[in-house]
Amino acid sequence: MASMARDLLAENTLDATLQQISRSAVELVDGCDASGILVLRGNQVQSLAPTEQLVTDSDRLQESLREGPCFDAARPETTERVFRIPDFTEDPERWRSFVPRCRELGVGSMMGFLLYTREEELGALNMYSRKPGAFSEDSETAGWLLASHAAVAFSTALTDAQMQEAISTRHMIGEAMGILMGRHHITEEQAFDILRTHSQRTNTKLREVARRVCETGAPEQ
Repeated sequence: MASMARDLLAENTLDATLQQISRSAVELVDGCDASGILVLRGNQVQSLAPTEQLVTDSDRLQESLREGPCFDAARPETTERVFRIPDFTEDPERWRSFVPRCRELGVGSMMGFLLYTREEELGALNMYSRKPGAFSEDSETAGWLLASHAAVAFSTALTDAQMQEAISTRHMIGEAMGILMGRHHITEEQAFDILRTHSQRTNTKLREVARRVCETGAPEQ
């Protein structure tokens, strides 16, 4: 687990970090056959770094039914940190619509762990087994430890990705302004005003407007 934590922080991109988290769940948690991360944006589910199609299918099922352990774990207002369905062959006490449908996908048992730091909640790390009753107390402890390390690595990688995007956006806007200044013989302030005004008028992100200028020499396509 310590080696995994070091490997997570050594990844260079957000996607690589998330993929390493999912792979680590399968490698380190007894009984785990597949894993992935579910992020909830409003009522829209985003499946990140699934190790198998089974994970994506489960996420989509929870999205369509608006219920399920991973769907609940990813809700920002949740107070529960761990969700589990030990045996899909038993009558469910919760998620009565989801359990029988997910059983048809080949799931026997599953766990979900909220990914959170002191500052933010990021989603849920979900683990699946094709066997009923596959996850023991040790499995849950390992899953919780993995989720704790994963949340820190996820948050760090997300911050880095956002910073890199901001730097890239700033560079692109500067390049677009230079093109407009040279073409129209205007000031830096006037060039930025052209970009900003077009962005607001067309409801287009400033980065996208700048990209068009860099590619075509004008904010219009």
